[in-house]
Amino acid sequence: MIPKLNEYKERWNIASDGAIKPGLEHIKEALKRIENPEKDLQIIHVAGTNGKGSTVAFMEAILKEHGYQTGVFSSPALVDIHDQIRLGGLPVSEAELDESFRLMKEGGISGLLTDFELLTVAAFLTFQRNAPDYVLLECGMGGDLDSTNVVKPLVSVITSVALDHEGFLGTTLAEIAGHKAGIIKGRVPVVTGCLPEEASTVVSQKADALTSPCRRYGVDFEVITRETERFTGFATFEWSDRRMKGPHQARNLGVALEALLQAGIKLEQHFVASAIAKAQLPFRFQELKEGIFLDGAHNPAAAKALADTIRTEFPGEKVDFVIGMLKTKDIRRTLDELIPVAASFTFISFPHPEAATAEQLMGSCQYSTKRMTKLEDDSIILSRGNSRKKIVAGSLYLITSLSNYINL
Repeated sequence: MIPKLNEYKERWNIASDGAIKPGLEHIKEALKRIENPEKDLQIIHVAGTNGKGSTVAFMEAILKEHGYQTGVFSSPALVDIHDQIRLGGLPVSEAELDESFRLMKEGGISGLLTDFELLTVAAFLTFQRNAPDYVLLECGMGGDLDSTNVVKPLVSVITSVALDHEGFLGTTLAEIAGHKAGIIKGRVPVVTGCLPEEASTVVSQKADALTSPCRRYGVDFEVITRETERFTGFATFEWSDRRMKGPHQARNLGVALEALLQAGIKLEQHFVASAIAKAQLPFRFQELKEGIFLDGAHNPAAAKALADTIRTEFPGEKVDFVIGMLKTKDIRRTLDELIPVAASFTFISFPHPEAATAEQLMGSCQYSTKRMTKLEDDSIILSRGNSRKKIVAGSLYLITSLSNYINL
């Protein structure tokens, strides 16, 4: 579900399929019909179960601070289709997107693609016209069969591997790693986050087979977190202020820095430190007002990272959680990761065809202090009723749904 995509499809009379259909045959044909705009771009390709958005946000901020123009393709939408394609940090305009749809209509690709493939093609066309210095390209799901995997990037990045999307990617870490490793291209450098051993083995073997240099977090580079943090890798940088909090964000930052360096981009110490102090990704431990945070933790690995951040930022404190999730996720294991830092849970239903109901979430929660509420009945959902911190977490679709009901 891509908000406002249908408006463009109807306006330009372009048909596409809303189903998920992994594979590259159709998008390759579509790109060929419009003269392969992706071949004109300098791309950093990013896959991973978690951490893609944060890693891209760090790279985007660092490149901007150095004076480079950026293009970003990401998912899911935070508000609507426009923020999935960014130019210079800003959502693509309606006029720009209209021009891309006009070119797709003229190219005769109607009926050939899925919705996500159509949006991927629109992103390539938009970037080709605007010619940013670098394009930061996020995989939608997996890697090898994802519609973004039609590019020859400057560097391939795999931020993390954890169990998610098992219906499409497999039920073991090795199987999922095999899909992520599908973005590795011959002799193109690979940068990975801190991967589980069985996943790291799969990625390393694929990189070796393609003669692609592989740089691994914790082995070839790392971020040492003290009062002044220090990156050691292909170069060395230090900074004293990082806006995006949590140990996992230090790892994402390390991956971002190493990826930029492996892409051949010269970085300066003062620009790096300045960018790190500013970089922020919406809904990643984002403080809306004092003591009220939003976080898109939607699977067990992301929930563990959120719990670690809470322990680091609020030592010894318990927090109130407001949770909404998709029913396709591992709800019980995700909630189990949050229980050790929870004072209470409030579960909420939200409008999405795959959303779990508040009742389903209640039934999956093994913690005694819990209740249910509704978006339309509880406009104070983001107000604090006590001295504890409140964290709204789960699906990004929940967080975007809250926009009409926030009363801060």
